[in-house]
Amino acid sequence: MTDAPRGPLAGVRVLDLTRVLAGPYCTTLMWELGADVLKVEQPGHGDDTRAFPPFQKGESVYFASINRGKRSLALDLKNDADRIVFERLLERCDVLVENFRPGTMERFGYGYDALKQRFPALIYAAISGFGDTGPYRDLPAYDLIVQALGGMISINGAEGGPGVRLGISLADLAAGAFAAIAINAALYERRESGRGRFIDIAMLDVQTMLLESALVRQFATGEAQTPTGSRHPVITPFDVFRAKDGPIAIACANDHLYRELCDAIGRAELKSDPHYENALARYVNHVALKAELDAAFQSKTVAEWVAQLRALGVPAAPVHTMTDVVQDPQLNARGMFVDVDDPDMGKLKMAGSAFKISGYPQSPTRPPAPNLDEARADVLAELELPPEASRERIRRDGKPPLW
Repeated sequence: MTDAPRGPLAGVRVLDLTRVLAGPYCTTLMWELGADVLKVEQPGHGDDTRAFPPFQKGESVYFASINRGKRSLALDLKNDADRIVFERLLERCDVLVENFRPGTMERFGYGYDALKQRFPALIYAAISGFGDTGPYRDLPAYDLIVQALGGMISINGAEGGPGVRLGISLADLAAGAFAAIAINAALYERRESGRGRFIDIAMLDVQTMLLESALVRQFATGEAQTPTGSRHPVITPFDVFRAKDGPIAIACANDHLYRELCDAIGRAELKSDPHYENALARYVNHVALKAELDAAFQSKTVAEWVAQLRALGVPAAPVHTMTDVVQDPQLNARGMFVDVDDPDMGKLKMAGSAFKISGYPQSPTRPPAPNLDEARADVLAELELPPEASRERIRRDGKPPLW
């Protein structure tokens, strides 16, 4: 931890009981915004992602990427001595985040209804597949299951083909982001009220909010969207086309941009063609229009088209691979790739922060993720509790100093 505040959440203390992705992503966002995050892990095992590839020198780079900067403390909440440590931590934390299956924390005696009596200012965020209520409450869930149930798989994939899972764990990542938003709102409210809140985030709920036009059209017209490839389901041309040497993405979201595109490709007659002259006509006749445009784009390379279209203000881009992404000049100029000097793994590279907030300079580096239970001695010292060898003698009496 540095002396200078890293972000506007400086001074906020997060007790992080999460594992795998949705919860750790939430607390990583909180860390990026300046909070201090203490990661509580299962003794001897830790977060499941410590065993996820890829590895460098025997350690998980995946784990490192979503737990950088945090501290780690291993606690067994069935162990009386560890429960004392946990409860001392609760006395000084602002936020508790967990992503166990609903009911798990209650079985430990640490559900929100129990904790709010002792810690009324505590903000308690629970992230789960289906939330704390409803018929799916007790079902296990991972991103694939939520994408399947929530319809996301059914609308993604090649047009006319079967649905496919998105290439990222959107259900997890979005749930983590929504949880961070809700926590920050609760922290803002608490400044006046002094009260904490219970935040119940369900991955399936969050994904439903992300269905956008697919859900709108289902309710409005009864149309069940099917996979449309890279094509926008209602806006045309808004798709990936084929240039002389590869794919090019072009997005014309209004009539003006469409007309500029027609002039650029030398097909001015398409502007006044009744089949394509407005947004609705282009939507109805998108198959024929795509054929016209694909044929026109064959005359030049992707780079040539991108330069020409951008000069006219038409949004256009090459389709980058991951190799291209990490070399992208815009992302590098924005500091979106940072260095980590890990004592075990050596030099690492990972995603930076999308938060750009005035007064908080962007750092080109990040602290490493912690080894399991790495912070035990420091945390016990901060709590003025005896070291590991004497922990059975811990007593509940006495008030430790502030964290």
